[in-house]
Amino acid sequence: MPLLTLANLEIALVQEAVVVDAARSAVGRKGGSLGFVHPTDVLGPILMGLLQRNGLAAEQVDQVVGGCINKLGAQGMNVVRTAWLAGGGAEATPCITIDAQCGSSQEAAMLGQSLIRSGMADVVVACGVENMTRLRIGSDSIGLPAEYGKPVARSYFEHYELTSQFEGAERMAEKYQVTRQDADRFGLESQLRAAQAVREGRFEAQIIPLQVPVFDEQGNRTEATKVFDGDEIPRDSSLEALAGLKPVARADGIHTAGTSSQIADGAAAVLMMSAAKAAELGLRPKARMVQTALVGCDPVLMLEGPIPATEKLLAATGLNIDDIDLFEVNEAFASVVLSWAKTVGADLAKVNPNGGAIALGHPLGATGCFLITKAVHELQRSQGEYALISMCCGGGLGTGTLLQRL
Repeated sequence: MPLLTLANLEIALVQEAVVVDAARSAVGRKGGSLGFVHPTDVLGPILMGLLQRNGLAAEQVDQVVGGCINKLGAQGMNVVRTAWLAGGGAEATPCITIDAQCGSSQEAAMLGQSLIRSGMADVVVACGVENMTRLRIGSDSIGLPAEYGKPVARSYFEHYELTSQFEGAERMAEKYQVTRQDADRFGLESQLRAAQAVREGRFEAQIIPLQVPVFDEQGNRTEATKVFDGDEIPRDSSLEALAGLKPVARADGIHTAGTSSQIADGAAAVLMMSAAKAAELGLRPKARMVQTALVGCDPVLMLEGPIPATEKLLAATGLNIDDIDLFEVNEAFASVVLSWAKTVGADLAKVNPNGGAIALGHPLGATGCFLITKAVHELQRSQGEYALISMCCGGGLGTGTLLQRL
């Protein structure tokens, strides 16, 4: 057998990764239409629906990579694999569930790009799911039996203070001089933009309708079913109403329920391929994956990640902030996006043009693919060229994806 060397081993390190399509469920409010539907019965139909509308068989998918944060109970085991099989996916397709906190499914897309660019896969689906009605934030570490232990060892405290995301958001506001009035205005704008997007039908192309069972107020399943195809989260608001809300973290804090991301349930998926495979299958990609980034940042302040992630993406591509036509930066808290925009010099008119998580909800491990889905479809609608997606993540991480419309 001849010795394998770089000279005689063909390594496809230059395969271009493209987004053929991206889709999501409608977002369910806490206790709403998806609240008591099993997460696998939300993600599974989104995965299959995405393939069906692009004429693909499940057997053609080389790998499924998905994000989920609270991986216990209904989201335990390998929830992405379970959802794939429950939806009718091919047994031979490997599926993994990863955790990069709130950036989990955006990191899933980054791993999908890596698989494609390295030549290890031609067709990858990145996805994410989260049911926050059943599994509230911190479910994997709060209220568990004492014998399970705690997620943070004493040795951690020798290096860092342990803070919550709520506290991190308030410290961000202090560091970057974001006021309560700034946050309230931003929260209102998110609601107004989401309402306009709904009125104009901007989300229709990205939402896959789900046939879901109807549950009563106690969470008991009834015989009835319904089609769920519209976001339940956006709500009417005003500056006066926002000004009257109490802070959620500190008595002197700036964030309220109206300027923080909403509890939500949902799933999203992104169909990725090598450009050559898409051409072979006769599929026209919607966008090119130009560059991705995952960065670490101060775990105490925690939520600054979009700043270095954005800077890393721009430095790697030679683009500047004004070259970007569209930004999707997760509205975990108003101060996160406002601090990011102030630091990197982004025009807020280009940021979350169809509303963000304050208006539309933040289903944790699914949000990364939600944002990519929104960006891909908005680039098509607006005919912009570049979109930059970024998120802050628990523990001090930041994700970044740069897309170019095709």
